[in-house]
Amino acid sequence: VSTQSTGTNPPRAMSILEYNGAAIIAMAGKDCVGIASDCRYGLQQMTVGTNFQKIFKINNTCMVGLPGLASDVQTLQQKLAFKTKLYKLREERDMKPSTFANVVSHALYEKRFGPYFVEPVIAGLEDGKPFLCATDLIGAAVYTNDFVLSGTCDQYMYCLLYTSPSPRDS
Repeated sequence: VSTQSTGTNPPRAMSILEYNGAAIIAMAGKDCVGIASDCRYGLQQMTVGTNFQKIFKINNTCMVGLPGLASDVQTLQQKLAFKTKLYKLREERDMKPSTFANVVSHALYEKRFGPYFVEPVIAGLEDGKPFLCATDLIGAAVYTNDFVLSGTCDQYMYCLLYTSPSPRDS
């Protein structure tokens, strides 16, 4: 066995979360939130389409961004739409963003042994105040007051956000 370096790095193993690629950002402002994503549908390095939806409206005060494996994005979106409609039918009111975050977390956790390969970002207004949340693929939630990132290029977006002025400063 040779221990000499060949001068090239071995290829890094790709995460299944990176297979289709995504970039989602949600930011809070003064009594407002914004959520944005790319629309690229890719297979690793190859772009297949440029109109793939990754952000979905839950109600008038809540939206969710779903970066990850495209088939799981579509499956989880349909499951969350069903749960949201069932909640509205039973409770006769829209779901608050914090309640929706708990529904997402529970839906992901119940599939923890065969997870959906998505890392949802939830953005909304709760009682007029910004609400931001992100979860990992088994539903562990993180809540923040300024911004949240998810997807394959989140480490590059951090640089942009840390060098930009905060929207709450205006």
